Amino acid sequence: MVSAWLESSRLFHVAFHDCVGGKKGSVEKCPLCKGRGMQIHIQQIGPGMVQQIQTVCIECKGQGERINPKDRCENCSGAKVIREKKIIEVHVEKGMKDGQKILFHGEGDQEPELEPGDVIIVLDQKDHSVFQRRGHDLIMKMKIQLSEALCGFKKTIKTLDDRVLVITSKSGEVIKHGDLKCVRNEGMPIYKAPLEKGTLIIQFLVIFPEKHWLSQDKLPQLEALLPPRQKVRIADDMDQVELKEFNPSEQNWRQHREAYEEDDDGPRAGVQCQTA
Repeated sequence: MVSAWLESSRLFHVAFHDCVGGKKGSVEKCPLCKGRGMQIHIQQIGPGMVQQIQTVCIECKGQGERINPKDRCENCSGAKVIREKKIIEVHVEKGMKDGQKILFHGEGDQEPELEPGDVIIVLDQKDHSVFQRRGHDLIMKMKIQLSEALCGFKKTIKTLDDRVLVITSKSGEVIKHGDLKCVRNEGMPIYKAPLEKGTLIIQFLVIFPEKHWLSQDKLPQLEALLPPRQKVRIADDMDQVELKEFNPSEQNWRQHREAYEEDDDGPRAGVQCQTA
């Protein structure tokens, strides 16, 4: 979350000093477009209908002038510009967002007798393995054991600027699965206000023990420490069923089979014979 300097390099068209493209007096008006740089074509599109099309001159490439190949400049080949590698330093400030643009005025391609173009850098924010950005806030998920959720814990978080935060959940503060907690002023820096930061939001994922982690003889001791179970009245006319592990693939197969059977039971359209 610190400001950074980056270097970007690419090839640009750069005006070649005061070059006119060739020897003195070798530049002449293009005879094909008469110096306009554009050609006019008449095209018939229907009976008695024509349209006028304007295209860039194929002889002078829109320049309106041409130079005999033998008189062209050896460096620019008559184009008056050369391709040159340019290194641009890009300052990425704290708090800049994904898609934000950084403009370098006049640092782009150059063409004869025209203003140089601009270079626009568009920031592409990479995904992070821990944090997810939402505006000025950072969101992360933290796994904790059931014992930590019930009895409290201390955890460390390494921030994006390489600091280490210590968060504490005191005993008696029960954290449920999916609970959201936050740390103020530990989110992203706010652009143009780098001393201010957003919020760090932590979503807790409580990990429960595996099956049969506690022996049967110790379960009553655990139950005595937990809130009492809800008592349920069971009548004779109620159906008692057994809980099973849910298998999504088996469920999808069953739905597919039922859909197939419905199609099989439906009416089939026949082909009728036609008689004259």
